[in-house]
Amino acid sequence: MISALTFAPPSPEDLRAGTLGRELRQFNYRFVNEYPDSQPVRLDARDAQGRLVAGIRAYVFLNWMHTDVLWVADDHRGQGLGSHVLRWAEAQGMALGARHTKLETFEWQARAFYLKQGYAEYARIDDYVPGFYLAYMKKGLG
Repeated sequence: MISALTFAPPSPEDLRAGTLGRELRQFNYRFVNEYPDSQPVRLDARDAQGRLVAGIRAYVFLNWMHTDVLWVADDHRGQGLGSHVLRWAEAQGMALGARHTKLETFEWQARAFYLKQGYAEYARIDDYVPGFYLAYMKKGLG
């Protein structure tokens, strides 16, 4: 009964131990068996002075690579650097078992770039930021 429960932020011990996530995984394992932890996919590109000019942050989980961030400095765009970084990450993702990849991008960011790389938009949230939509994109690997 809800009235007999207490509600509070998690304790520092529960945060460190990842108790909530562990409980969810134990539930999920009943349906899809035990699965591995997510595997990071990271790459930075730096110029001769050591300045970060591009990079990608992604991870592989359950045969999917999810890209959190792909960024290229303004003065390095249009030279194929983003495509190179993305291809490298997709290859790393496949080496870690990914068969598909997905990401989110705002319409003003890189939607057209990802379409050129073979991604398809499968959903969007209109007005995610007033006046702009958030596109969900995916692509098969291999």
